[in-house]
Amino acid sequence: MTMLSKGTLEEIRLRNDIVEVIQSCFPLQRAGATFKALCPFHKEKTPSFHVNPARQIFHCFGCGAGGDVFKFVMLFEHVDFMNAVRRLAERAGVPLKMESGGPRSGERDLLYRLHEDIAALYHRFLIEEREAEPARRYLASRKLDGKTAREFLIGYAPPQWDFLLSWARKAGHPPERLIAAGLLVRAERPEGAGRLYDRFRGRIMFPIRDEQGRVVAFSGRAMTTEAATSKYLNSPETPIFRKSHVLYALDRARQQMLATREALICEGQIDVIRCHLAGFTQAVAAQGTAFTEQHARTLKRYADAVVLAFDSDSAGQQAAIRAAGVFLQADLAARIVALPPGEDPDSFLLRYGSEAFRQILEQAVPALDFQISRFERAGEMKTEAGALRAARSVLEWIRQSPSALHRAALLRDAANRLHFPVSVLQAELARAGGPRSAAVEPARPTADNSIPPEELALCEHLAQHPEAVRMLTEHVPLRFISNPFCRRFIEAVGLCADTDEKMLTVIEELDDESRTLTTLAARFLSAPERLGREYSLDEALRDLILRLWRRELRARRRAAEAAAGNDPHVRVQITHDIKAMQQWDTALPIMRFYLDQERAGNP
Repeated sequence: MTMLSKGTLEEIRLRNDIVEVIQSCFPLQRAGATFKALCPFHKEKTPSFHVNPARQIFHCFGCGAGGDVFKFVMLFEHVDFMNAVRRLAERAGVPLKMESGGPRSGERDLLYRLHEDIAALYHRFLIEEREAEPARRYLASRKLDGKTAREFLIGYAPPQWDFLLSWARKAGHPPERLIAAGLLVRAERPEGAGRLYDRFRGRIMFPIRDEQGRVVAFSGRAMTTEAATSKYLNSPETPIFRKSHVLYALDRARQQMLATREALICEGQIDVIRCHLAGFTQAVAAQGTAFTEQHARTLKRYADAVVLAFDSDSAGQQAAIRAAGVFLQADLAARIVALPPGEDPDSFLLRYGSEAFRQILEQAVPALDFQISRFERAGEMKTEAGALRAARSVLEWIRQSPSALHRAALLRDAANRLHFPVSVLQAELARAGGPRSAAVEPARPTADNSIPPEELALCEHLAQHPEAVRMLTEHVPLRFISNPFCRRFIEAVGLCADTDEKMLTVIEELDDESRTLTTLAARFLSAPERLGREYSLDEALRDLILRLWRRELRARRRAAEAAAGNDPHVRVQITHDIKAMQQWDTALPIMRFYLDQERAGNP
């Protein structure tokens, strides 16, 4: 696992002022000693997103998002922690000194650079070389000009068998690296066994980028329609490329997806490029594979709904229904566009223009209606056998939804369209085995509103007054804190008090890559001061400590009552102690008694 030193992380944090980083993404408005804006992570009309430059944190009081500068980049750019660190390090000019990660990490970096170099090589060949004239004519016939080729770094792989191999030798790249990248292939036929040759030859080359915009693979499109030639040839899976995780143009589309909360799904790269050129910049496509659950999870980070604009032929419609089922499993609303016969998004935009395409997107129908309409157009609903086939197919599709509420709504809609009673469809669904288990991403523990109120108040006090942690730890065992994130936060505050280190630096060490503890800390640090004129800090802490003790003793009394052969004297004594915990002076000796018992190993 790649690790960074604490000093390097702190230097990156210090050199990236959170106000400047956030203002480079969207404008902030000063509000006294802090800044505010409309939250980029949820829709709102009144600003609830606040940035505190003194503490170098952000927090949204609307949706609860918050954390330090690393957490902001993770949420805004939809990247993991290490990618956020890399981006901020590059922004600040801080060299990353990895303490571990070794050759594997370095080899991946070499593969990224290799793909970038080859993408540029293919592009230069397309633009500059006379041999690429057929490719330029082909692109012109598809109404893709030089500006578009430059914008999407479209290239051309010449028909030579050793074009890349010769380039790699001159550039100092060992053949093994290009084999690992899937760009060179070793011949297996007896007459040429062991000989290396280029995977991509005589094809228009589309670089495939990951979410961070790095070239990770290629898709080569044939310029002929020969039966022996596959239309598309794609890179195989490599250490930096997994087909089930990559969506073409997602790096360009994600900001528009976030703005509209909707993704436009196409089948091929040229469809996506045409959509982007026409202003529909939320368009993406799967890369050489059917849509997968991982694709759906990725899109769910940016959008709540998808619109599928696949080819209008039977295969395209079937593919759209299958993809809609995958999105249904991820709880993403899916609508399907009904393009005119013989059209795809590329041809439709060229023929009818952007406004007509916008209208047809607005007319997209829910996937369930689209599926039933296909059965109706095929005449299936005219016979009893056909109606039963349609009902079974629709029920199998509905079964993919993990939400009981959504399934109920879909069953109601299906009953209206199929002319079956809802109860009959419900019984048939149950007979078929109920909902299909969806392989969705397991939920991570989050810093949500389930925190007990006394623990929430305690952590907010400690965030404002970290020195008070000594009073807490003197009178309360840490195990009394039921919420695990609150426990870790209190541990961090205690470490700060003992070492004089900054709180966010300590939290950085205790946190995992989900950054949940950082989010929680930002929530505590951003909370308004709980102390008013009526109570001092000591009085507030004493009240919370007594509440924690009463909660603990009530749990002990319940355990004593449930124990076999329970002793009534024990219950009476604990009840007496609970009553004594109403006042600090009477509670102190009782707390000392229990604490001494616990230290002696008799809790």
